[in-house]
Amino acid sequence: MKNVAVIGASGYTGIELLRILSNHRYVNVNQITSRQYKGKALKDVFPFLYKSKYQDLIFTEDIDLEKSDIYFLCLPHDASLHITKSLKDKGKIVIDLSAAYRIKDKSVYLDYYNFEHPYDDLLNEAVYGLPEIYREDIKKATIIANPGCYPTSIILALYPVVDKIEDIIIINSLSGISGAGRHLKEDFLYPEAFSNAYAYSVEKHRHTPEIEFILSDLSKKNINIRFIPHIIPVSRGMLSTINIKINLSKDEIIQIFKEKYKNEPFIRISDKPPRIKEVAGTNFCDIYITEDKKTGLITIISAIDNLGKGASSQAIQNMNIILNIDETEGLINYSIWP
Repeated sequence: MKNVAVIGASGYTGIELLRILSNHRYVNVNQITSRQYKGKALKDVFPFLYKSKYQDLIFTEDIDLEKSDIYFLCLPHDASLHITKSLKDKGKIVIDLSAAYRIKDKSVYLDYYNFEHPYDDLLNEAVYGLPEIYREDIKKATIIANPGCYPTSIILALYPVVDKIEDIIIINSLSGISGAGRHLKEDFLYPEAFSNAYAYSVEKHRHTPEIEFILSDLSKKNINIRFIPHIIPVSRGMLSTINIKINLSKDEIIQIFKEKYKNEPFIRISDKPPRIKEVAGTNFCDIYITEDKKTGLITIISAIDNLGKGASSQAIQNMNIILNIDETEGLINYSIWP
Protein backbone atom coordinates (compact mmCIF):
# COMPACT_ATOMS: atom_id res chain seq x y z
CA MET A 1 0.00 0.00 0.00
CA LYS A 2 1.63 3.23 -1.20
CA ASN A 3 0.88 6.62 0.30
CA VAL A 4 -0.21 9.27 -2.18
CA ALA A 5 -0.22 13.07 -2.03
CA VAL A 6 -2.41 15.30 -4.17
CA ILE A 7 -0.72 18.69 -4.31
CA GLY A 8 -3.09 21.42 -5.41
CA ALA A 9 -6.07 19.25 -4.49
CA SER A 10 -8.79 21.88 -4.75
CA GLY A 11 -8.50 22.52 -8.50
CA TYR A 12 -10.52 20.54 -11.01
CA THR A 13 -7.77 17.98 -11.71
CA GLY A 14 -7.05 17.55 -8.01
CA ILE A 15 -10.73 17.04 -7.19
CA GLU A 16 -11.03 14.50 -10.00
CA LEU A 17 -8.00 12.63 -8.69
CA LEU A 18 -9.58 12.41 -5.24
CA ARG A 19 -12.89 11.23 -6.68
CA ILE A 20 -11.21 8.38 -8.55
CA LEU A 21 -8.70 7.49 -5.84
CA SER A 22 -11.55 7.09 -3.36
CA ASN A 23 -12.32 3.81 -5.14
CA HIS A 24 -8.73 2.68 -5.67
CA ARG A 25 -7.81 -0.45 -3.68
CA TYR A 26 -4.02 -0.27 -3.65
CA VAL A 27 -3.05 3.24 -2.59
CA ASN A 28 -3.83 5.49 0.35
CA VAL A 29 -4.15 9.27 0.02
CA ASN A 30 -2.48 10.71 3.12
CA GLN A 31 -1.82 14.31 2.09
CA ILE A 32 -3.85 16.97 0.28
CA THR A 33 -2.82 20.59 -0.10
CA SER A 34 -4.61 23.83 -0.88
CA ARG A 35 -3.75 27.39 0.12
CA GLN A 36 -7.36 28.46 -0.19
CA TYR A 37 -8.80 25.74 2.04
CA LYS A 38 -5.99 25.05 4.50
CA GLY A 39 -7.27 23.67 7.82
CA LYS A 40 -10.58 22.50 6.36
CA ALA A 41 -11.73 18.90 5.89
CA LEU A 42 -12.32 17.49 2.43
CA LYS A 43 -16.00 16.73 3.12
CA ASP A 44 -16.63 20.31 4.23
CA VAL A 45 -15.12 21.85 1.11
CA PHE A 46 -16.51 19.29 -1.36
CA PRO A 47 -19.70 17.79 0.08
CA PHE A 48 -20.07 15.39 -2.85
CA LEU A 49 -17.09 13.49 -1.36
CA TYR A 50 -18.93 13.02 1.95
CA LYS A 51 -18.66 9.31 2.87
CA SER A 52 -15.52 9.04 0.76
CA LYS A 53 -12.83 7.19 2.71
CA TYR A 54 -10.85 10.44 2.58
CA GLN A 55 -13.66 12.69 3.80
CA ASP A 56 -11.83 13.66 7.00
CA LEU A 57 -8.49 14.52 5.39
CA ILE A 58 -7.45 18.08 6.20
CA PHE A 59 -6.11 20.43 3.57
CA THR A 60 -2.66 21.78 4.41
CA GLU A 61 -0.86 24.67 2.79
CA ASP A 62 2.66 23.25 3.02
CA ILE A 63 3.90 20.13 1.26
CA ASP A 64 5.48 17.41 3.37
CA LEU A 65 8.24 16.04 1.14
CA GLU A 66 8.70 12.95 3.31
CA LYS A 67 5.15 11.87 4.12
CA SER A 68 4.07 10.26 0.83
CA ASP A 69 5.54 7.87 -1.75
CA ILE A 70 3.81 9.23 -4.86
CA TYR A 71 3.06 12.91 -5.51
CA PHE A 72 0.48 14.11 -8.01
CA LEU A 73 1.24 17.75 -8.84
CA CYS A 74 -1.83 19.76 -9.89
CA LEU A 75 -0.05 23.10 -9.90
CA PRO A 76 0.97 25.93 -12.23
CA HIS A 77 3.87 25.03 -14.52
CA ASP A 78 6.51 27.14 -12.80
CA ALA A 79 5.58 25.79 -9.36
CA SER A 80 5.71 22.15 -10.49
CA LEU A 81 9.08 22.84 -12.07
CA HIS A 82 10.86 23.35 -8.75
CA ILE A 83 8.78 21.06 -6.54
CA THR A 84 9.58 18.17 -8.87
CA LYS A 85 13.26 18.80 -8.30
CA SER A 86 12.80 18.77 -4.50
CA LEU A 87 10.77 15.55 -4.61
CA LYS A 88 13.21 13.86 -6.95
CA ASP A 89 16.02 14.63 -4.50
CA LYS A 90 13.96 12.84 -1.83
CA GLY A 91 13.57 9.75 -4.01
CA LYS A 92 9.84 10.21 -4.58
CA ILE A 93 7.70 9.34 -7.61
CA VAL A 94 6.27 12.45 -9.26
CA ILE A 95 3.32 12.53 -11.64
CA ASP A 96 3.17 16.12 -12.86
CA LEU A 97 -0.07 17.31 -14.47
CA SER A 98 1.48 20.61 -15.57
CA ALA A 99 3.51 21.16 -18.74
CA ALA A 100 6.80 21.67 -16.89
CA TYR A 101 8.46 18.46 -18.14
CA ARG A 102 6.56 17.50 -21.28
CA ILE A 103 8.85 18.91 -23.97
CA LYS A 104 12.57 18.20 -24.26
CA ASP A 105 13.38 21.43 -26.13
CA LYS A 106 14.17 23.99 -23.39
CA SER A 107 13.62 26.97 -25.67
CA VAL A 108 9.91 26.17 -25.89
CA TYR A 109 9.35 26.96 -22.23
CA LEU A 110 10.50 30.55 -22.49
CA ASP A 111 8.62 31.09 -25.75
CA TYR A 112 5.32 29.47 -24.75
CA TYR A 113 5.30 29.37 -20.92
CA ASN A 114 7.36 32.44 -19.95
CA PHE A 115 9.95 30.69 -17.79
CA GLU A 116 13.42 29.29 -18.34
CA HIS A 117 13.86 25.60 -17.61
CA PRO A 118 16.90 25.09 -15.33
CA TYR A 119 16.85 21.30 -14.93
CA ASP A 120 18.35 19.65 -18.01
CA ASP A 121 18.86 16.31 -16.28
CA LEU A 122 15.30 16.05 -15.00
CA LEU A 123 13.87 17.20 -18.33
CA ASN A 124 15.75 14.42 -20.09
CA GLU A 125 14.74 11.89 -17.46
CA ALA A 126 11.02 12.69 -17.43
CA VAL A 127 8.80 10.27 -19.36
CA TYR A 128 5.83 11.48 -21.37
CA GLY A 129 2.88 9.76 -19.74
CA LEU A 130 0.83 8.51 -22.67
CA PRO A 131 0.48 4.80 -21.77
CA GLU A 132 -0.62 3.56 -25.18
CA ILE A 133 2.70 4.74 -26.62
CA TYR A 134 5.27 4.94 -23.82
CA ARG A 135 4.13 2.15 -21.50
CA GLU A 136 7.53 0.42 -21.26
CA ASP A 137 9.26 3.69 -20.34
CA ILE A 138 6.54 4.56 -17.83
CA LYS A 139 7.14 1.28 -15.97
CA LYS A 140 10.64 2.44 -15.00
CA ALA A 141 9.92 6.15 -14.53
CA THR A 142 10.11 8.27 -11.39
CA ILE A 143 9.03 11.50 -13.13
CA ILE A 144 5.94 11.36 -15.33
CA ALA A 145 5.05 14.35 -17.49
CA ASN A 146 1.32 13.78 -17.75
CA PRO A 147 0.14 14.89 -21.22
CA GLY A 148 -2.11 17.83 -21.88
CA CYS A 149 -5.76 17.23 -22.76
CA TYR A 150 -5.57 18.54 -26.33
CA PRO A 151 -2.37 16.57 -27.07
CA THR A 152 -3.90 13.37 -25.67
CA SER A 153 -6.97 13.62 -27.89
CA ILE A 154 -4.85 14.43 -30.94
CA ILE A 155 -1.83 12.15 -30.53
CA LEU A 156 -3.95 9.06 -29.84
CA ALA A 157 -5.97 9.86 -32.99
CA LEU A 158 -2.81 10.04 -35.13
CA TYR A 159 -0.30 7.65 -33.58
CA PRO A 160 -1.12 4.55 -35.64
CA VAL A 161 -0.60 6.35 -38.99
CA VAL A 162 1.55 9.37 -38.17
CA ASP A 163 4.54 8.01 -40.09
CA LYS A 164 2.41 7.76 -43.27
CA ILE A 165 0.91 11.26 -43.28
CA GLU A 166 1.89 13.26 -46.37
CA ASP A 167 1.05 16.87 -45.58
CA ILE A 168 0.26 19.45 -42.89
CA ILE A 169 -2.25 18.20 -40.33
CA ILE A 170 -5.34 20.37 -39.78
CA ILE A 171 -6.87 20.09 -36.30
CA ASN A 172 -9.90 21.71 -34.72
CA SER A 173 -10.56 20.85 -31.08
CA LEU A 174 -13.51 21.68 -28.84
CA SER A 175 -13.03 21.81 -25.08
CA GLY A 176 -15.29 22.07 -22.07
CA ILE A 177 -14.80 25.13 -19.89
CA SER A 178 -13.17 23.16 -17.05
CA GLY A 179 -10.06 22.92 -19.22
CA ALA A 180 -9.30 26.52 -18.24
CA GLY A 181 -9.03 25.62 -14.57
CA ARG A 182 -10.97 26.54 -11.44
CA HIS A 183 -10.50 30.26 -11.18
CA LEU A 184 -12.48 33.40 -11.89
CA LYS A 185 -12.18 34.79 -15.39
CA GLU A 186 -14.69 36.89 -17.24
CA ASP A 187 -14.88 34.63 -20.31
CA PHE A 188 -15.90 31.68 -18.14
CA LEU A 189 -18.65 33.36 -16.12
CA TYR A 190 -22.06 31.82 -16.80
CA PRO A 191 -23.53 34.82 -18.68
CA GLU A 192 -20.44 34.94 -20.90
CA ALA A 193 -20.09 31.20 -21.56
CA PHE A 194 -23.70 30.01 -21.76
CA SER A 195 -24.97 29.61 -25.36
CA ASN A 196 -21.56 30.73 -26.59
CA ALA A 197 -18.63 29.16 -28.42
CA TYR A 198 -15.39 30.63 -29.69
CA ALA A 199 -11.89 29.93 -30.92
CA TYR A 200 -8.96 31.18 -28.86
CA SER A 201 -5.17 31.36 -29.11
CA VAL A 202 -5.67 30.97 -32.85
CA GLU A 203 -2.25 32.31 -33.80
CA LYS A 204 -0.22 30.52 -31.12
CA HIS A 205 -1.40 27.91 -28.63
CA ARG A 206 0.98 26.50 -26.03
CA HIS A 207 0.00 22.88 -26.74
CA THR A 208 1.16 23.11 -30.36
CA PRO A 209 4.86 22.41 -29.66
CA GLU A 210 3.94 19.52 -27.35
CA ILE A 211 1.87 17.89 -30.09
CA GLU A 212 4.47 18.53 -32.79
CA PHE A 213 7.33 17.28 -30.60
CA ILE A 214 5.66 13.94 -29.80
CA LEU A 215 4.38 13.35 -33.34
CA SER A 216 7.80 14.17 -34.79
CA ASP A 217 9.46 11.82 -32.30
CA LEU A 218 7.07 9.02 -33.24
CA SER A 219 7.27 9.50 -37.01
CA LYS A 220 11.00 10.30 -37.17
CA LYS A 221 10.23 13.26 -39.42
CA ASN A 222 9.34 16.91 -38.98
CA ILE A 223 5.61 17.19 -38.31
CA ASN A 224 3.78 20.51 -38.61
CA ILE A 225 0.21 21.02 -37.53
CA ARG A 226 -2.40 23.75 -37.84
CA PHE A 227 -4.19 23.58 -34.51
CA ILE A 228 -7.17 25.73 -33.52
CA PRO A 229 -8.80 25.19 -30.11
CA HIS A 230 -12.34 26.23 -29.25
CA ILE A 231 -14.31 26.65 -26.04
CA ILE A 232 -17.84 25.21 -25.98
CA PRO A 233 -20.48 25.71 -23.26
CA VAL A 234 -20.14 22.37 -21.44
CA SER A 235 -18.40 21.63 -18.16
CA ARG A 236 -16.17 18.81 -19.35
CA GLY A 237 -15.33 16.89 -22.49
CA MET A 238 -13.16 17.31 -25.57
CA LEU A 239 -13.71 16.58 -29.25
CA SER A 240 -10.91 16.80 -31.84
CA THR A 241 -11.50 16.70 -35.60
CA ILE A 242 -8.35 16.04 -37.61
CA ASN A 243 -7.94 16.15 -41.40
CA ILE A 244 -4.96 14.47 -43.04
CA LYS A 245 -3.69 13.61 -46.50
CA ILE A 246 -2.53 10.00 -46.60
CA ASN A 247 -2.12 7.36 -49.29
CA LEU A 248 -4.34 4.79 -47.57
CA SER A 249 -8.04 4.02 -47.81
CA LYS A 250 -10.44 4.45 -44.91
CA ASP A 251 -10.76 0.69 -44.50
CA GLU A 252 -6.99 0.24 -44.43
CA ILE A 253 -6.63 2.92 -41.79
CA ILE A 254 -9.41 1.46 -39.64
CA GLN A 255 -7.67 -1.91 -39.76
CA ILE A 256 -4.35 -0.32 -38.74
CA PHE A 257 -6.04 1.39 -35.78
CA LYS A 258 -7.79 -1.78 -34.67
CA GLU A 259 -4.55 -3.73 -34.80
CA LYS A 260 -2.50 -1.06 -33.02
CA TYR A 261 -5.03 -0.60 -30.23
CA LYS A 262 -6.40 -4.15 -29.94
CA ASN A 263 -4.96 -4.65 -26.45
CA GLU A 264 -5.61 -1.15 -25.15
CA PRO A 265 -8.35 -1.13 -22.50
CA PHE A 266 -9.23 2.54 -22.90
CA ILE A 267 -9.28 2.98 -26.69
CA ARG A 268 -12.54 2.35 -28.49
CA ILE A 269 -12.71 2.45 -32.30
CA SER A 270 -16.22 3.61 -33.13
CA ASP A 271 -18.35 3.10 -36.24
CA LYS A 272 -20.05 6.47 -35.72
CA PRO A 273 -18.81 9.93 -34.75
CA PRO A 274 -18.17 9.96 -30.98
CA ARG A 275 -19.89 12.26 -28.52
CA ILE A 276 -18.34 13.79 -25.44
CA LYS A 277 -21.27 12.58 -23.30
CA GLU A 278 -20.13 9.04 -24.07
CA VAL A 279 -16.71 9.59 -22.46
CA ALA A 280 -17.45 12.19 -19.75
CA GLY A 281 -16.25 10.99 -16.35
CA THR A 282 -14.21 8.12 -17.85
CA ASN A 283 -10.70 7.27 -19.03
CA PHE A 284 -11.87 6.23 -22.50
CA CYS A 285 -10.78 7.71 -25.82
CA ASP A 286 -13.27 7.05 -28.62
CA ILE A 287 -11.97 7.32 -32.19
CA TYR A 288 -13.87 7.47 -35.49
CA ILE A 289 -12.36 7.41 -39.00
CA THR A 290 -14.00 8.44 -42.26
CA GLU A 291 -13.04 9.59 -45.77
CA ASP A 292 -14.13 12.50 -47.95
CA LYS A 293 -14.20 11.20 -51.51
CA LYS A 294 -14.27 14.68 -53.06
CA THR A 295 -11.08 16.00 -51.46
CA GLY A 296 -9.36 12.71 -50.69
CA LEU A 297 -8.93 13.76 -47.08
CA ILE A 298 -9.15 11.31 -44.22
CA THR A 299 -10.98 12.69 -41.17
CA ILE A 300 -10.28 11.29 -37.72
CA ILE A 301 -12.47 12.34 -34.78
CA SER A 302 -11.59 11.61 -31.17
CA ALA A 303 -13.47 12.23 -27.93
CA ILE A 304 -12.11 12.24 -24.38
CA ASP A 305 -12.95 13.78 -21.03
CA ASN A 306 -10.48 16.64 -20.68
CA LEU A 307 -10.37 16.07 -16.89
CA GLY A 308 -10.23 12.28 -17.26
CA LYS A 309 -8.11 10.78 -20.04
CA GLY A 310 -6.92 14.34 -20.63
CA ALA A 311 -5.61 14.72 -17.08
CA SER A 312 -6.49 12.93 -13.83
CA SER A 313 -7.60 9.43 -14.81
CA GLN A 314 -4.64 9.18 -17.19
CA ALA A 315 -2.37 10.19 -14.31
CA ILE A 316 -3.80 7.30 -12.28
CA GLN A 317 -3.34 4.96 -15.24
CA ASN A 318 0.33 5.99 -15.23
CA MET A 319 0.56 5.34 -11.49
CA ASN A 320 -0.94 1.88 -11.92
CA ILE A 321 1.69 1.05 -14.54
CA ILE A 322 4.54 2.24 -12.30
CA LEU A 323 3.18 0.18 -9.40
CA ASN A 324 2.85 -2.90 -11.63
CA ILE A 325 -0.80 -3.41 -10.75
CA ASP A 326 -3.79 -3.85 -13.04
CA GLU A 327 -3.65 -0.83 -15.33
CA THR A 328 -7.42 -0.41 -15.13
CA GLU A 329 -7.59 -0.34 -11.31
CA GLY A 330 -10.06 2.33 -10.23
CA LEU A 331 -10.69 3.37 -13.82
CA ILE A 332 -13.33 1.06 -15.26
CA ASN A 333 -16.46 3.14 -15.05
CA TYR A 334 -18.91 4.39 -17.63
CA SER A 335 -20.29 7.79 -18.45
CA ILE A 336 -23.54 9.03 -17.00
CA TRP A 337 -26.15 9.13 -19.75
CA PRO A 338 -27.84 11.38 -20.76
